[in-house]
Amino acid sequence: MDVFKQAMSNFLNKEKNISPYACPSSDAVRLVFEDEDIRPPFFHDIDRIIHSLSYTRYLDKTQVFTKSGNDHISRRITHVQLVSKIARTIGRALNLNEDLIEAIALGHDIGHTPLGHAGEAILNEISLRELNEYFAHNIQGVRHFCFVENDGKGLNLSIQVLDGIMCHNGEMLDSTYMPIKKDKDEFLREYYEAYKDLKKANTNRPMTLEGCVVRISDIIGYIGRDIEDAIMIGKIKREDLPSNIVDVLGCTNKEIVNTIILDIIKNSLNKPYIKMSDDVYKALFDLKKFNYENIYNYSLSKKQLEYYRDGMNKIFDRYLDDVENNNGDSIIFKIFLNSQSDKYMKDTCNKRKVIDFIAGMTDEMFLREIKK
Repeated sequence: MDVFKQAMSNFLNKEKNISPYACPSSDAVRLVFEDEDIRPPFFHDIDRIIHSLSYTRYLDKTQVFTKSGNDHISRRITHVQLVSKIARTIGRALNLNEDLIEAIALGHDIGHTPLGHAGEAILNEISLRELNEYFAHNIQGVRHFCFVENDGKGLNLSIQVLDGIMCHNGEMLDSTYMPIKKDKDEFLREYYEAYKDLKKANTNRPMTLEGCVVRISDIIGYIGRDIEDAIMIGKIKREDLPSNIVDVLGCTNKEIVNTIILDIIKNSLNKPYIKMSDDVYKALFDLKKFNYENIYNYSLSKKQLEYYRDGMNKIFDRYLDDVENNNGDSIIFKIFLNSQSDKYMKDTCNKRKVIDFIAGMTDEMFLREIKK
């Protein structure tokens, strides 16, 4: 047997005994057909994601707290790695496709703006005003991997990975996660509809059980870690956590993660869905509410938020003027547009080009630019 065929066979043999509810690599579909190499498609997608320039920028993007002054506070890169590990732990126990899980998990937050959810809210205001379209980080993630990354040529990831990214929204908590079958056309329809309907952007269901695992793992990955970060910088104290939550989930990130993972495995093994027990779901729901009321709503002061809102609007106007007047000295040309493909430049309106550029910024770059 040819050595490369043998290598491919060795890869795929690992999937011989996966769950009947898992998505095998043989089901992978790309938006543009291509011959695969020795790596199975989802394994290949992992490589494409971690070698992308946008993956590197996770290093300096806000998770919750911006410019905290503490080097141990989580950044976006920490979060995606935690989600990947949590999701693969669940996936391995349920005998699902770990390559698909890892690809979705590592790529799921690529569409996040600088300043985390605060930055996303501001850029959404700009997008609605300028394009009459919503901006959501999960939808931007799909756009980025399809039309922006790789100099505007995209990475041609499988639709199963792209769909998992699109449907990962960890802000939406359910007790049960059931996948819904889709083909390429249905995936694209949901993607384009999300620009006009923010509810769809937040509530679309994944097409694979692996996508469902990443969706709940997104919550598990941030809910306890954000508490540890908030305690570390003095936003809350551990004793502030309500006893009804602590009694079920525990009071440390380690306890919370372990409790939820084991509960999901117990309630989801050999099932076509991902499910939590009623007690754990209720406690997690209450913990999420506690975090919003005591952490997320106060991660930025009103003064900081207004400074960043004013700054993002000013750089949007400045870059848009530069693009429309073909100002080659502008940073948007020097580090972005000059390297983009002719197709990207032709197919993308000027306002969308500016939104793509701002969405991809790190915190440091954004703060440096608004100071100008």
